[in-house]
Amino acid sequence: MSSEVRLAFAHPSERADATAPSGPLDRISVRDHIVDVEIGAFQAERGVTQRISFNIVVEVSPLTGPIDDDVDRILSYDKVTEAIAFELADERLNLLETLAERVADRILLEPQAMRTFVRIEKLDRGSGALGVEIVRARADIATVEMAPEEAQHPELVYLSNAAIASPNFGGWIDQLQQGGRPLVLCVGAADIAAPQTGHKMTQRRVDLLAIEQNAWVLAANDDRCVVVETRTELEWAMRHGQICVWAPSKIVLDAVDGPSAQPSDAVALASWFASTFDAQEMIVIGADLPVDAAVPLRAVGIDQAAL
Repeated sequence: MSSEVRLAFAHPSERADATAPSGPLDRISVRDHIVDVEIGAFQAERGVTQRISFNIVVEVSPLTGPIDDDVDRILSYDKVTEAIAFELADERLNLLETLAERVADRILLEPQAMRTFVRIEKLDRGSGALGVEIVRARADIATVEMAPEEAQHPELVYLSNAAIASPNFGGWIDQLQQGGRPLVLCVGAADIAAPQTGHKMTQRRVDLLAIEQNAWVLAANDDRCVVVETRTELEWAMRHGQICVWAPSKIVLDAVDGPSAQPSDAVALASWFASTFDAQEMIVIGADLPVDAAVPLRAVGIDQAAL
C-alpha cells in the first residue's frame, strides 16, 4: 500500500505528523468520541438517532514558558468536546461535511489552536464506518466573533458565615437556580482567625487559603455545590449547570490587573471577581457592603427567606 493511501486512512494524528508545517507544533487529540445524534439527508435518518464517532487532532502553538501543571495555560480537551456539543445542539444537520466545518471553525476560535484535523464517521449506516475528514488552519477561516449566547453571565452571590449556617441557605439556592443562570457563590474566611505571618506577601496567600477552606465548608453543606479554582474549571462547571463555589487563590494571584481589595475585605474581593464577568449586580447575603465595590451590590438579610 502506498504511503499516500495508508495516510488517507490513518488516524488524524498520523496525518498531522506527516503534513506538519515548518516549526514545531504541539498536538492534543480526542479519539473515538461517540455521540448519539439525529443527522442525515435521507428520510430513513429522520426521527432516529445514530452513533457518530469523532476523532480530532488540534495542533497548538507551543507555550513560551513552563506549564507549571496549570490547566489554564493549555488548550483543554473540554474545549474540543464542547465544540462538538455546541454544534450538535445548534441545529439538525444533513451532512457530516457541514458538521466537520463548523466544529473545526469553532475549535480554531481558541487562541492556542493553529490547525485541526476533524474526522467524523457514521457507525450505523452499513457494515463499516462512513465518514469525512477535513483539515483546517487558522489562516483558512475568517475572523469570527463568539456568539453572544455563549457568553457566561452567571448570578454571583456572596454569603457570610451566618448565611452559610442559616436554615434559609437551601431555599436561597433553590430560588437562585430557578433563575436559569449559572450560579457562582463566594465566601470569606471562617470566623476562626487565620495564622499571622508578619509578612505582607505570605499573609495574602494565607488569607486566600482561609477563604478556600471556607469554600469547602460551604460545599459540604449542599451536594449541588462544587469548589472551582481555575477559569477552565469554572467555565466547564457553568456550562454543565453546576453550582460553583469560588476558591480565589489562583485567579487572584494570576490576574494581570489584580484586585486592590485584600482577602480580609472578602465582599470587595468577590465584587472584583464579579466584575470579570461584567456582572450587573452581586447579591450579598448577611454581610455589610463595602464603600467601594467593582459592581453594584444588593444586600439581603439572613432572616429574609425571599431573595
